[in-house]
Amino acid sequence: MINRILFLSEKPNAGMQLLLAFLFPFFTIVALGIDSVLFAERYFDGRQITNVLSIAYFLIFFFASDSYLRKLMFTMVFLSYLGEIIFCKLLGMYHYRNDAIPLYVPFGHAIVYASGYVFAHTKWAFENERILKKYFVIGFSLLFVLVGILLNDVFSLISGVLFFLLLKRKKWQNLYFFIALCVVFIELAGTYFQCWKWVPKIFGSVPTVNPPMGAVFYYSGGDVLLVKMVALWKNKKLKQIIPS
Repeated sequence: MINRILFLSEKPNAGMQLLLAFLFPFFTIVALGIDSVLFAERYFDGRQITNVLSIAYFLIFFFASDSYLRKLMFTMVFLSYLGEIIFCKLLGMYHYRNDAIPLYVPFGHAIVYASGYVFAHTKWAFENERILKKYFVIGFSLLFVLVGILLNDVFSLISGVLFFLLLKRKKWQNLYFFIALCVVFIELAGTYFQCWKWVPKIFGSVPTVNPPMGAVFYYSGGDVLLVKMVALWKNKKLKQIIPS
């Protein structure tokens, strides 16, 4: 019953999905601005407002989506929270303005993924797949090299190489580039508002900046794992329906 209500969507609202994807930058600025250090100093701690806004935005996006994207978003919430525990708490690569991982963060990761997913599956993206792929490769290559040379961001150089190796395995799907664009935006916004901050040396030895552009690799790696998890979910459901 729960699966039928939450994950079986016969009539996704494509127009609403696209609108929410386009509003992603504006929503990000508003939500993270409310959770910012400046907002807390001038008014009050707005984290709970950001939590409510993020969950509401997630739910609207979720119910506007088809069955597959719903499963991706739902799984992403739990997968990203696990990633936060590993990269934030265990490895100490970055930290939030308060000690706790904000409630809105896992839902925010799902919104980032869904926005990139929707952009990648537009008619325009399909029609311009080859030229977009070319510009994406050139653009991200320049980005990793420039921050590495000009800002001594060794972490992004290394992570950038890993990012391209991952994309080579995934046949250079534009999906990962669109998601990476959303990741770059949210990282720039989050660190600008001081909602979180990356440490100057990853693992105490690898120089980086705040934020490192190489962070896109870790999102992309999580995306690959996400798709595999949802595929297993789908296969398990099919085995329950089709008798052996």
